Amino acid sequence: MPVRIRNTGEVYRADEPLPAPDPWIRDLAYLMDGAIPIGRWSIGIDPLLGLIPGIGDLLGALISMIIVVRAVQVGIPRIAVARMLANITVDTLVGSIPLFGDVFDFGYKSNLKNLRIYEESLMRGSASTIRHWGFFVSVFLVIALGLAGIAIGLLALARRVW
Repeated sequence: MPVRIRNTGEVYRADEPLPAPDPWIRDLAYLMDGAIPIGRWSIGIDPLLGLIPGIGDLLGALISMIIVVRAVQVGIPRIAVARMLANITVDTLVGSIPLFGDVFDFGYKSNLKNLRIYEESLMRGSASTIRHWGFFVSVFLVIALGLAGIAIGLLALARRVW
C-alpha cells in the first residue's frame, strides 16, 4: 500500500524506504559547530580549525562538504544544496579574513544551518524550495545594488577628476 507523506504530497511505494535523517550527519554538524559548551554559548571544532593559518578554513570547508555530499546522495532539491554550498562559501571566505574572520567563525554556524536545511528538505521535499529561491533572489539583488552603487560612485568620481 502506498504511503503519503503529510504536507508534501509525496507518495512512496510499500517497498520504498521513507526518508530519514542521518544521525551521523547530525553528529558531524554538532561536532563542527556546537560540541564545546562555553557558558550560554557553544562552539565546535570548525572555528578552532579556522585559527590554523593558511589551511584551517579550507579544512573546515572540506569537512563541511560531507554534509552536502550526503544531501546530494539522498536527493535533496538542488536549490537547497546550492543554499548549503552558499553557507559553506560564506563561512570559508569571511572566516579567512584575519582576526575578523576568526570572530565571525565562532558565531556563524554553517554546519548546523546546513543540517537544518538537510533535515527540513527531507521532511518537506520540494515544498521548502521557495524559501531557498527567495534567499538567492535577495542575494542577487543585494549584489546587483552594490555593484550599481559602486558603478555610480566611480562615475561620479570620474566626473570630478575630469
